[in-house]
Parts: sequence; structure tokens; C-alpha cells
Amino acid sequence: MSEVKLAASVRTEFGKGAARAIRRDAKVPAVVYGHGSEPIHVTLPAHDLGLALRTPNVLLSLDIDGTNELAIPKAVQRDAIKGFLIHVDLLLVKRGEKVTVEVPVQAEGELAAGGNLLEHVLSTLSVEAEATHLPEAFSVSVEGLEAGASVLAKDVALPNGVTLVTDADAVVLQVLAAQAEEPAAEAEGEAEGAEA
Repeated sequence: MSEVKLAASVRTEFGKGAARAIRRDAKVPAVVYGHGSEPIHVTLPAHDLGLALRTPNVLLSLDIDGTNELAIPKAVQRDAIKGFLIHVDLLLVKRGEKVTVEVPVQAEGELAAGGNLLEHVLSTLSVEAEATHLPEAFSVSVEGLEAGASVLAKDVALPNGVTLVTDADAVVLQVLAAQAEEPAAEAEGEAEGAEA
């Protein structure tokens, strides 16, 4: 996983008014915390941060007034309608340190013929991995699975150094049989019979 370098500026003004002013300047208010240190309130460039956050569990290399820190996103708040970043919480990490993160699960392949439906019971898996080697996503093959088949968390292939935290027997994906609809002509005939 590559690091994304961002320049962070320490902020001293707080509250809604200050946060709005920061966002007007195309920046995002953020808090960096972890390792028992005092939280650091910073501003980050909105465009660069938005691009970085497209990668799940991205590793950020922050230049905070000349000090270099590694962090991962812990909580991201977005505007519910327009989707722009409102606030970000970042967790400090160190090289070699293990962290627990949520990693998206992606299904690949075609189900068996018959109009079956794939249900994503869990969209992410909780795993423990080294902070500088976090997986972006897990791919799971559903090729040829029949109705009633399911994929458990323990069935998902994990890279070396990644440990499953989610319950191993938790269902991640399951294949459901398509519901057959009543033919329209029969339904109309039954409705007419009920009226008579």
C-alpha cells in the first residue's frame, strides 16, 4: 500500500464558525489522535484528502508543521446531500504496528444459471494487519454457486500477515433462489372470481 503525503496545518480556532471558514478555504478540519498523545487539531487540503479517501484504509503521511506522522482514517463525516467532507478523525500509527480495520468484500464471477440472487450479508470484514500493509479489499469468487450456498468469513482468502477479527463462522455472502411471480392472467382471474 502506498502512502499519500498531505500537508497539515495546526488549527487553533474551534467551533462551527471556524469549521465553516476552514471549509470555505477548500480545507477540512481534522483531529489526529493515538498512542496516548494529546489530540492534534489540524486542517487538511480538501481535494487531496478527498482523492486519498477513495482508497479504503489509506495510509496518510502527514507533515504537521515539519513533523512527519503516519495516520489512517478512523471516522469520516460527509455532508448528507452534497457529499463534501465535513470532518475527519485520523488515528496515528507506526511502522510495524498492528491495527484493526474494516476491509470491503467484493464478489467476482457469475452465479449458477437459474436467476439466483446474491445477498451481501457483510459488506466488510474486520481484520488485524500491519498499519503500513492494509488490504484495500477482499475478492471472493461466487462462480457457479447454487441457491442455498453461502460464503463464510473463514472461507475468504487473506493475505499473509492479515488476521481475521470477524467471527469465522459469520456469513459474508449467500445465494438466494429467485422468487417466482404469479402469472398476471391467473391473478386477474382470481380477482374477478372474488368480486362475483
